[in-house]
Amino acid sequence: VQLVESGGGLVQPGGSVRLSCAASGFTLDSYDVAWFRQAPGKEREGVSIHRGGSTYYADSVKGRFTISSDNAKNTVYLQMNSVKPEDTAVYYCAARSGWGVTWDPIVYEYWGQGTQVTVSS
Repeated sequence: VQLVESGGGLVQPGGSVRLSCAASGFTLDSYDVAWFRQAPGKEREGVSIHRGGSTYYADSVKGRFTISSDNAKNTVYLQMNSVKPEDTAVYYCAARSGWGVTWDPIVYEYWGQGTQVTVSS
C-alpha cells in the first residue's frame, strides 16, 4: 500500500500548481482522501477532502484550490490557483476508511511522503 505525491515546486504568487497523489495496493475511490499541509514550525492542517462525490475545503483555500480524482488512474489531484506565500508548506495526501468527514490527521491510515510547495517571487 503506497501513496506517492508529485507536482510540487517553486511557484510565483498568484500562480498555479497541480499536485498529484497516486495510489498503489488499494483503490482510492473506496477511501476518503485528504490533502494536508505543514509549514515550518506549524501543525499539520487539513486543506481538502475528497469523499465519494463530495469535496470539502479549509476556509483558507476555499475558492482557490480544487480537489478531484481520476479513478482510472487511481489518482487524486489538488489544483492550486491564486497561490499565496502563506500556502508554502509540505503537502501530504492521506487516505482513510471509515465513517464521517474528519480533518483529524490521526485517523488517516495511509500517508504519502510529501511534496514541497514554495510560493515566492
